[in-house]
Amino acid sequence: MSTSLAADVDLSAVDEWMARGGDEDVLWSGRPRTTSALPAIAVGVVLVVAGVVGGATQTQLAVALVLATLVPIGLLVAVWGYLGVVRTRYVVTDRALYRRTGVLSRRVQRVSLGRVQNSAFTQGVLGTVFDYGTVSVEAAGGGAIAFADIDDPREVRALVEKQVGGGELPGTLAQWQAVRDEVRALRGAFEQRGG
Repeated sequence: MSTSLAADVDLSAVDEWMARGGDEDVLWSGRPRTTSALPAIAVGVVLVVAGVVGGATQTQLAVALVLATLVPIGLLVAVWGYLGVVRTRYVVTDRALYRRTGVLSRRVQRVSLGRVQNSAFTQGVLGTVFDYGTVSVEAAGGGAIAFADIDDPREVRALVEKQVGGGELPGTLAQWQAVRDEVRALRGAFEQRGG
């Protein structure tokens, strides 16, 4: 997997698909670990081997031809799984989170940092040993985005949390005091009407 700071990112390649604004800074860019394609590649290899061995050992031509069709199917499964991983990209900017997926077509998902409500990272047993995992982010309005099988998920989540505000209340002390005063005034008016 490739993770990088903004200095290491090929911004022209990122800008080509995410339509980043001129004043939006890329803070992190990455993709899933290439090893996450191994299950699809393994299935593809099994299909190819079954097709070659089964097709070569069959004496009936019809059965041999049916088994031989497993070879291109296996190749397609393996290549599709690999391309699905290497064509996936994740980006964190100072304004939003982006995820690009797709082999033949392209799907870009964007979640504004202002909508982020919760984030988490998960690691399985192998992820804990080799320090990779998934960062999941929930957004207001039911949206969500996940960066699957990335290196250093704890650091990526910390970067997202830092950009979101890390739990700080929005606004200034003076703004909150004005809200408090308004609520007190409303309460006083309500008590005078009812009492």
